[in-house]
Amino acid sequence: MRVLHVIASVNPEHGGPMEGLRQLARANLLSGLQTDVVCFDPPDSDYLDGNAFRVYNLGPGYLRYNYHSDAKNWLSTHAPEYDAIVVNGLWMYHGLATWRALRGSRTPYFVFSHGMLDPWFRQRYPWKHLKKLLYWILFERRILRDAKAVFFTCEQERLLARQSFPWYRVKEVVTGYGTSRPSDDAGTSTSEFLATYPGLKDLRLLLYIGRIHEKKGCDLLLEAFARVRNKDPRLHLVMAGPGESEILRTLMAKATQLGIESQITWTGMISGNLKWGALRSAEIMCLPSHQENFGITVAEALACGTPVAISNQVNIWREIESERAGWVDSDTVEGTERNLLSWLDSSPAEFTSMRECAKRCFENHFRIEGTSAKLLDAIREAITPLRPASSVHAGTLTAELGGDV
Repeated sequence: MRVLHVIASVNPEHGGPMEGLRQLARANLLSGLQTDVVCFDPPDSDYLDGNAFRVYNLGPGYLRYNYHSDAKNWLSTHAPEYDAIVVNGLWMYHGLATWRALRGSRTPYFVFSHGMLDPWFRQRYPWKHLKKLLYWILFERRILRDAKAVFFTCEQERLLARQSFPWYRVKEVVTGYGTSRPSDDAGTSTSEFLATYPGLKDLRLLLYIGRIHEKKGCDLLLEAFARVRNKDPRLHLVMAGPGESEILRTLMAKATQLGIESQITWTGMISGNLKWGALRSAEIMCLPSHQENFGITVAEALACGTPVAISNQVNIWREIESERAGWVDSDTVEGTERNLLSWLDSSPAEFTSMRECAKRCFENHFRIEGTSAKLLDAIREAITPLRPASSVHAGTLTAELGGDV
């Protein structure tokens, strides 16, 4: 089976959807399946190479909407080469281009919403929501309606998606999401991280890793850390990830105001061995997000046996709580503080047990191999009835799509 993923950008700085696609491609490759991706990135981008998927880059589009005049024609031309096409994300032209290109064609498409239907956005950005509502009425609801299925990373994301817009009519499929086990040597990556940041040796590290964005609750983490820092003089907060300069300046100023600037290390974006070394060097990873459809860094922390302290707005919080793989509380300063105090008040035996629970939680819920299999099974289940009995094999579909889902 050949699957083409359509995404606005393969830039790793764009966070979870891109990293998830990278992990899916690696898992597919191990199963003998080639993943192809079409994107709209600048042609000289260094992140276009070295991936587990074949990249077809059409070049940047126009405005933030990423309109690209060649996208529809390219998709129309190449769609017959694939059994299915998966659109990653909403509200950008690549989704509309796919819908326009595949209407009436023999190639079905699916949509991975990546949390972009969460009602938090409506509450936090009411004016932006009005623009999205207009776009929803004109285009997005039709894109989702005509998809063979809309994929969700967890049950909570699926339920929340129903609350944001009227005329919601989609075929919902929960596929899960996840990441792969770290392939590096644990001792080597930890040593590399601590050699890069030697001032962190022998400290008790609390790690935030991911995009530094207002929805992530980074300000809550700074305030909560300021409240608990006197519990142990060795406590140190590591803020790892890319962010817009204005947001970073605001947070750094807040850290100074709180008197904790000397107890924070800002690393910028880290990847590869440095990322895994940071996750292993930390005692816990904290993500107090106001909205998070999955939180791939949570799964990465669990894969390393690092417990997590998250808000109950991270949609996989039930799995974390049921497996005792970390602490869950509200997306407030008080909730974040309670999570940190629960960590600091844990006995050595309790914490060792929680590290084992973190690994087990990852194996039970978030291994990318399981996600890849579920995703491919969902695609096969949706497209197999469309094929004549003589052509149920890898290759181009040979039956017309039906009407609305």
